[in-house]
Amino acid sequence: MFDKISIKVAVMVNVALFVVIVAGGFYVADQQGESLEQQLLERGKIESVIGAKLIGRVLEEAIDNGVLSVKDAFDTEYVPIPGFVPEKYHTKYDFYLDKAILSLQDEFLKDESVVFAVAVDKNGYLPTHNTKYQQPITGDQQRDLVGNRTKRIFNDTIGLNAAQNTEPAYQQEYHRDTGEVMWDISTPVYVKGQHWGGFRIGFSLEKISQEKEALEFKLIGFMVTILIISLVVVFVVVNQVMRPLGHFTQIASNLADGQVEEKIEVKGRDEIAQLADVLERLRVSLKAAMDRLQRK
Repeated sequence: MFDKISIKVAVMVNVALFVVIVAGGFYVADQQGESLEQQLLERGKIESVIGAKLIGRVLEEAIDNGVLSVKDAFDTEYVPIPGFVPEKYHTKYDFYLDKAILSLQDEFLKDESVVFAVAVDKNGYLPTHNTKYQQPITGDQQRDLVGNRTKRIFNDTIGLNAAQNTEPAYQQEYHRDTGEVMWDISTPVYVKGQHWGGFRIGFSLEKISQEKEALEFKLIGFMVTILIISLVVVFVVVNQVMRPLGHFTQIASNLADGQVEEKIEVKGRDEIAQLADVLERLRVSLKAAMDRLQRK
């Protein structure tokens, strides 16, 4: 089988094609993966900016409607809630925010890449967490650390940076005390022109990795499909193009056996047509020589 030149040419072309497509596929997958990561992070940044504006508006409306005073909204006299480790606190405004912003913050978690979306004051105090992090207290400290995280002061370095940040969509890598690693994207919250705190979006690196892997898998699958189709097409086309060589090989064999009567048709102007022309001239020469020998 591999003695046929058409098979050899097809195999060589397919090997070269395989290398090019595989290399190109991995390059495209890598580039698309990076592009997807940037798109997801941009989405997180936009969500952070929107959340900060909404929280600021909620607090300002509470002040305008007389529900809270400006002093109440900026209250930092954190009153400890007994019996919690880490400690939890009440402020003069947290009861109101429990009602006013809980569903608002939960909306951001409809984005599967978002782990949490919360407002914190300038000291890192988190008055109202998302519903999924306000589970009933079980008494199991490790379980409650994950399930009930509301009304805590997150004054670790990342937490304070996020709370005191004045830049929109400020991005940090956050190693959460639950063991998770994520992007923390924060935007400052302003109330009546004063910096109240920040709106923090926890953006899952695991989700980003999963979406990148899914995209890369789809791209590689697409490339493999293209490769298989290309392999089949190359074999078919090469065999079709090389078929006349087999015909002319048989003609050359016939000439060697003295069969010089059948005229060789020349079609086209490519190399195969030139070969046919050479064989036709050879046939004519052989026929003339044989005719002379017969007359003698």
